[in-house]
Amino acid sequence: MIQFWEEHKKKIIAGFIIIITVIALFAGGKNMNATLLESVVGFVVTPFQDITTGIGNWVESTSDSAKDKTALLEENAQLKKDLAKLQDESKRLEQYEKENIRLSALLKIAQKYPDYKSTGTKIIAKNPGVWYNTFTTDKGTTDGVSANMILIAPGGVVGKILESGKNYSKAQSILDSRSAVPAMSLRTGDLGVVKGDYTLMNNGLCKMEYIDGEAQIAVGDEIVTSQLSEVYPEGLSIGKVTKIETDANGLTKYAIIEPFVDLKHLGTLLVIDKNTTEENP
Repeated sequence: MIQFWEEHKKKIIAGFIIIITVIALFAGGKNMNATLLESVVGFVVTPFQDITTGIGNWVESTSDSAKDKTALLEENAQLKKDLAKLQDESKRLEQYEKENIRLSALLKIAQKYPDYKSTGTKIIAKNPGVWYNTFTTDKGTTDGVSANMILIAPGGVVGKILESGKNYSKAQSILDSRSAVPAMSLRTGDLGVVKGDYTLMNNGLCKMEYIDGEAQIAVGDEIVTSQLSEVYPEGLSIGKVTKIETDANGLTKYAIIEPFVDLKHLGTLLVIDKNTTEENP
């Protein structure tokens, strides 16, 4: 018997499969209750069908999951790019807004001196170091900018033009050791000269010298340009007094001045020409 099975095993299995197939096809075309044989066949075949269906569903689900994951990764990458663009745009808009505020403030200053010609200029280079004591701007003789024109920021006086080329100008701020600005206390009218000091410059400060020993100038006073200047219009804000000392001779005083303008962060400035007036209609 075993020998017979071994010799005809393949034929028996093939025949069995054919019989099952014929029965399945015959039963498929009729609407009737399952016979005993069909029930047996169903009992044998159904688990394999379930396994096959399950494997197919798993493969399909895995494929869909992989597609969804790839789509999510692509969408995430695109969202990151869009976010980066929006952040860059936001930074640009913020810079434009700040620049617009500065320009509006400079326009208000220019409106205080309608008789003088003025123009905006932007700093394009500076000396080494933290503070702006000497720097270069983007306007020159082509734009009507020349030596001894003054530079103003929204807080007040910055300095003046030293020399001009065709499309640039070199300038100094009130922190520069060569700078000297005739000044006075706005409260008392006491006179002096605001000068740059090399040691004080490291702290963003300058010195007001030649103050009369009897002057009533005090800490906290606002210092402005005086009527004695040939370069600066009278009344421009310079800074405030932070300290007062008596000179060694006992006849004069000097004051330490903290400029109103942030001379560590400069950008667009206003150039005013005291010696050239606008033609009013």
